[in-house]
Amino acid sequence: MVNEYQIRVQPHVAASEDGICAFLSKEYGFDVRTITAIRVLRKSIDARQRMIYVNLKVRVYINEQPSDLPFVPVEYRDVSEGRQVLVVGEGPGGLFAALRLIELGLRPLVIERGKDVRSRKKDLANISRLQKVDADSNYCFGEGGAGAYSDGKLYTRSKKRGNVDKILGVFCQHGAPAAIMADAHPHIGTDKLPMVIEQMRETIIKSGGEVRHQTRMDKLLISNEGVVEGIEATDLRNGSGLILSGPVILATGHSARDVYTYLDEAKIEMEAKGIAVGVRLEHPAELIDKIQYHNPNGRGKYLPAAEYSFVTQVDGRGVYSFCMCPGGFVIPAATANGQIVVNGMSPSNRNGHWSNSGMVVEIRPEDVVGNGPLKMMHWQEQLEHDCWIQGNMRQTAPAQRMADFVNGRLSYDLPRSSYSPGLISSPLHFWLPPGVSARLREGFKSFGRISHGFLTNEAVMIAVETRTSSPVRIVREPDTLMHIRVRGLFPCGEGAGYAGGIVSAAIDGERCAEKCAEYMADNWA
Repeated sequence: MVNEYQIRVQPHVAASEDGICAFLSKEYGFDVRTITAIRVLRKSIDARQRMIYVNLKVRVYINEQPSDLPFVPVEYRDVSEGRQVLVVGEGPGGLFAALRLIELGLRPLVIERGKDVRSRKKDLANISRLQKVDADSNYCFGEGGAGAYSDGKLYTRSKKRGNVDKILGVFCQHGAPAAIMADAHPHIGTDKLPMVIEQMRETIIKSGGEVRHQTRMDKLLISNEGVVEGIEATDLRNGSGLILSGPVILATGHSARDVYTYLDEAKIEMEAKGIAVGVRLEHPAELIDKIQYHNPNGRGKYLPAAEYSFVTQVDGRGVYSFCMCPGGFVIPAATANGQIVVNGMSPSNRNGHWSNSGMVVEIRPEDVVGNGPLKMMHWQEQLEHDCWIQGNMRQTAPAQRMADFVNGRLSYDLPRSSYSPGLISSPLHFWLPPGVSARLREGFKSFGRISHGFLTNEAVMIAVETRTSSPVRIVREPDTLMHIRVRGLFPCGEGAGYAGGIVSAAIDGERCAEKCAEYMADNWA
């Protein structure tokens, strides 16, 4: 017999299968000896009151063993003789597009300007050690995209739960822990995600697809009839040029400014898109645990590092926390020298000394002077350069204590921080754009009223967080997902302006693959 139950238990009960079994036995009259297995289907923490509860949806097996996996595995066929599709970019949009193409019998050829996920590590270390940014291999560019080394959070607000479960299942099939199928805010962790990405790449190759790293797209090959026939690319290892044929799923990520510049020059229709900018706000993790769990002793033995989420409106624009990393650290995420960009990540166990999140302000195109589809990109780029100047033209990030910022005071010293290149005290309240600075100040006051102790000088603001989303949208048809003018071009994922995070980018990648398959069935011999 198999039954499912919604239960609400204290953390020490939810921490073990024995605890859950004992609760079910008491609540529903089971003989514990007859419970042969339990599978947690959904899990969330309710920390709104002083008494913390864990909400669980569990499947209980009575006198029988589970015969099914916690996810539905996907069968990937041999597509070595299939028709070729070019996938530009190997982030979540590109990876899931390639895997879906294989399901549909098409052969993906994936090109990625950066290095494979393991080789990236040396270039990431050089950002802190040598203050040097490799423009093609960094926290944003390389196998796995920006998400590979920035946390691996798999939470999405998408209502298409079926699509979400498919995406999570593919991650599990390639080595991610099955717990992500149940957690309300699933998270793989920076330490585990690279292995999962490697396994995805191996699936593509074993199925007859191809993955080429350190290969940069330079130009689309467009016929006189307005049809994409392939791309021109450069092998960055030797500088040789390449001509690759096939329709193109363009999944270059939100930081591919050279691609945006090329598309604008080639008259590929784009439009300026709203973004959000601000800072990384870092607290001691122990303090966030105490605040969020309403306990002076912190999270205790059975609860994970605490998360938070804040949002408010200030003068008609949203101010909100973004990409919260409990027990994590702040990283240098610039994609070129002459700029400072910060982001956050956490390992799978989230046991670090600090917790951080992006604290950002909504910026709409009408808030920025100028015209053209790249005006938001140029504004974003200038702010990152200004931050670099404030950081003494190194990756040492300008920073200010949180309460000092709110009160308009210079911080004469700074707390210890996870940001490895180092911090330099700077009056962020003075030089950040006024619309950002003033709204952050009022937002922090609001969050401090909601959560007592959050607004504190124990917290440090680290500038500048700008890469929350793409500053452009590559215009595509809603039905075909193709560019509105160029046939055979499928703008995809975060970089195209149609996703925000790993899961939504993966979902968009699958959708683009499906529409590309329909297009090829109708148009390619």
